[in-house]
Formats: sequence, structure tokens, C-alpha cells
Amino acid sequence: MKTTPVKGTNDYLPAEAALRDKLQSTILDVYKKHGFEHIITPALEDAENLDKSDGGDNLNLIFKILKRGEKLERALAEGGELSDMGLRYDLTLPLCRYYAANQSRLPTPAKLIQCDRVYRAERPQKGRLREFIQCDIDIIGSTSPDCEVELITTTAKALTAIGIGGFRVKVNDRALLRGVLVKTGFPADMLDTVSVSFDKLDKIGADGVLSELAEKGFDPGVIENFRSFLAACPVDIDSVSAYTDYTEAVGRLKYIIGSARELSGGGYDVDFDISLVRGQGYYTGTVFEVESVDFKGAICGGGRYDNLIGKFTGTPTPAVGFSIGFERIFGILADAAPEKTSPRVAVLYDDGDFIRASRRADELRAEYDVAVYERAKKTGKQLARLEERGFSGYSLPDGELCLFDK
Repeated sequence: MKTTPVKGTNDYLPAEAALRDKLQSTILDVYKKHGFEHIITPALEDAENLDKSDGGDNLNLIFKILKRGEKLERALAEGGELSDMGLRYDLTLPLCRYYAANQSRLPTPAKLIQCDRVYRAERPQKGRLREFIQCDIDIIGSTSPDCEVELITTTAKALTAIGIGGFRVKVNDRALLRGVLVKTGFPADMLDTVSVSFDKLDKIGADGVLSELAEKGFDPGVIENFRSFLAACPVDIDSVSAYTDYTEAVGRLKYIIGSARELSGGGYDVDFDISLVRGQGYYTGTVFEVESVDFKGAICGGGRYDNLIGKFTGTPTPAVGFSIGFERIFGILADAAPEKTSPRVAVLYDDGDFIRASRRADELRAEYDVAVYERAKKTGKQLARLEERGFSGYSLPDGELCLFDK
């Protein structure tokens, strides 16, 4: 039998698990202190819900689960659907289903937390796992731009609390971007594929974006019009009005960015970025992303999804959320200098002396994290191993605490 975990998943040693526990606990504590309430949803979702969730490319990465027993036999015999459920690819769809089922028992607006595992059938590589954790906060039931400001501010405080270092927040509006593309001349029913190419601007440059659009068969004249827009990028929030008729989004973005900047106290930048798209198809308006200054790359993302809950209820319900990419955060902090933790000591006992050892451990726990171990025959070797593992010292059940020399 194999001892390695399935590709795209990880085992974590005690020190790694301790760091992950601390990071999640710190993030959760910040969220709760800002009035958000923790909920838990299942990892399994109905296949129909997943398929109709407007999840963009993530819909191609769903882990599907076969029907069981007679249902599977019937599907095989009749050529029907073989799967009736799957693993969630993010926490937003389960949240929408949860809200649709429980809205009568939730406040308006509802401010909710989810910190849990999600699954995507990625090709495993560095930074791409098949099982990973997301830490989400969402506000459901309000169209106010104050919701975006609150999410940005609260997420920034969580990042500061875990010590991620410098970061900046990028903000855009899907409606504003679509307005730019329509005014440029792209067909309204092709805006999603144009946005996918535009999203690569920082990776392949303007020429790369234009070449990709040409390969997709767009009219050369429209592509040439778009060239002039790309030449002006990055476009600031005051200049973007020249490229779109959707001015309502401009005013909304100015309010969000201005308010978030004021609340940041100069601790981080909040900037407009017209090239920010975000991959999920369910976003309807504001989108945002947090980029690490010290380590480069996105560490958080989110946006407004005012139509997704309505797929369950039949009634449009405003909603907006922000998600911390926990694995990216963990990877950064795990590679950084180890953080100082509470000192650990061990109480060693002989056979038949466990009760006294446990009582001695309780005495020491007022100042230390304490583990209890049966004393090995080669005590010196055991003490050396404890010191290697970061223990500060040891005690016998009726003895004084002996600290290792550092």
C-alpha cells in the first residue's frame, strides 16, 4: 500500500499543523470580532447545483461522485447521468444554497464566515492543490457599497493580524469593464471570452492579449480600437469614463476605494485596476483582489454576486464576499522565519506513575505547553530528541523543572 497522500493533497507534520491551526484561529477571531458569524456547510453538493453555478472554468474541475447501488446500475443500463453529487469547488455556492434554505432564521443583512476545505480536479503543481482551504466572509441582503468597504477592511485586518507583510488591494467592477468592451465594439454575447484574454494583461502584455483576440476570430477593426485602450492602461478611475457610458459604476468605485483608503490609515494601498476580471462567471459587479507586495501574486479575491442566490429562490438577492487563499498564505509564512511560540516542556514518568505525572503536568501548564511521555530506557537519548523537537525542558512527576541549556 502507498504511504504518500493522493497527488494534489498534503499531510502536515505537527509543527505545520500548529501553524495552520494558529493562522485559521487568528483569521476566524478577527472575523468574529467584526460581527461575522461562523457557519458550516457540507463538502458534498448536488450535481445540478454545481453544474448551474456559473463557476467559470471551475466547472471543468469538479470532482464528481458516482451514483450508488441500483441507481448506478440503472444509469449504466439506460445511459443516464452517472453522477448525482460532487465535491464543492469553492464556498460561495454552498453558502447560497445554505442562505436560500435558512434565510428566515438569519438577520438581514447576514454577515457570515466559512473556513473550510474545497476541492478542484487541478493538475497538481506548485501552488495548485486538489484539496485546499478557503477562509471566506460574505454579506448577504444589501446592495450598499459599504459592504465592499467592510469586507476589504476586515480582510485587511485579518491579513495584518497573521503577519503577512505588505499588500495592496485592487478593485474593479465587472459592469464597468463590460461597458468598456461594448463601447470598443465587441459583441455583447462574447464579452466573457474577451475578459478572459484581458485578464492576462499583466502576464502576456498588450501584444499578447491582442494576438489572442485575433486567434479567437474577432473583427480586426474592433481589435484595433481595443489597442488604443490597452495603450492607455493602466487607466485611472477618473479617466475611465472616456471609455464607457456606464458612469454609475465609476461613482460607486470611487466611493469604495476612497472609503477603504481612509479606513486603511495608510497601512496598505487600495487601487483601481480595470484589468482585474476574476474567473468566476457568477460575479455581477465589484470584484477585488489582494496582492502581496513582498511575495508577489494574489492572496485573496472576491466580488459581488447578486444573481446566484436567486437561482435557488427565484428572487434576486444581493450578495458580496471576500476569500483568503489560505494555502498561499500558509506557504508564505511556513517559509518565513519560525514564529516564537509558547515554551514546551515534557513530564517523564515510569510505568504505573501516570497519575502523578498528569498532576505535575497540570501544575506546569500555567506557564508552559506540557506533554506527558513514558520515560525511555535511554533517557539521555530521549532528552536529546525532545530538545531537537523544540522542547525547553523536562520534569519528573515529583521533581523540579530542568531547562535545557540553550
